[in-house]
Amino acid sequence: MTTLEPATDAAQDNLAALESEAIHIFREVAGEFDRPVILFSGGKDSTLLLHLAIKAFWPAPVPFPLLHVDTGHNFDEVIEFRDRVVERHGLRLVVAKVQDWIDDGRLEERADGMRNPLQTTPLLDTIAENKFDAVFGGGRRDEERARAKERIFSLRNAFGQWEPRRQRPELWNLYNGRHRPGEQVRVFPLSNWTEADVWNYIAREKVELPSIYYAHQREVYLRDGMLLAEGPWGGPRPGEEIRERTVRYRTVGDGSCTGAIESTATTVEDVIAEVSASRLTERGSSRADDRMSEAAMEDRKREGYF
Repeated sequence: MTTLEPATDAAQDNLAALESEAIHIFREVAGEFDRPVILFSGGKDSTLLLHLAIKAFWPAPVPFPLLHVDTGHNFDEVIEFRDRVVERHGLRLVVAKVQDWIDDGRLEERADGMRNPLQTTPLLDTIAENKFDAVFGGGRRDEERARAKERIFSLRNAFGQWEPRRQRPELWNLYNGRHRPGEQVRVFPLSNWTEADVWNYIAREKVELPSIYYAHQREVYLRDGMLLAEGPWGGPRPGEEIRERTVRYRTVGDGSCTGAIESTATTVEDVIAEVSASRLTERGSSRADDRMSEAAMEDRKREGYF
């Protein structure tokens, strides 16, 4: 089993600074906005986001609801974890199901079966219906180049769309949340974290995650260099052979486009060692929806996606 030396004082100071910044952002939003909401999928980044929110307002309860845009193609382990966390902390969860939008004709199923690109309309409709004016997300700048362009307070227009030229300067941890009626602000407290920071903090705080983040046996098939699991989203195609392998997931999302990686990392320490050796971000190595074009993420962000 891989073991690591204890984190250096400098590394611990870095985690403390990142935690302090995130907690400051949560409190700033609580004081500046009327109806904030936290996007929560049960993945590692949104789970860390919730952990920080609980710390920010302890011993009072988290003053915001959670919102999950459910593609209907989620991994069972993640949905079970999501519901368990919500119950444990007495939180209010708003679920926007992509299937509902498909059933009533507001969306059409894609030919490739992917539902991640279909999340934008349910997200924007639910934000508008509930009049949420600040929406917390777990996006980090190291994940993808379009996300690297985001400010921590990212202004969106009345249609929920991202306009890079309207982004405001953020100097000395001063955040400008001003917005017109109908506009919204997306808030990213983890902007300055890296994947390694996330895992080191998870180790330090002993944050529970869904089991699929650690190595386990799963039946998968190979497609476009990714190991995909069979599920309600379809697959495998003719010629794609299912085999049982020891894998884990670096990110979780729609099962039709989220790939596993072969891994023997069964503990947080093992994952930290594996992440430290990797030269690909978690999205770059395991998300087919980000491979649709070189600007796939930026295009979706302009439409209102996170």
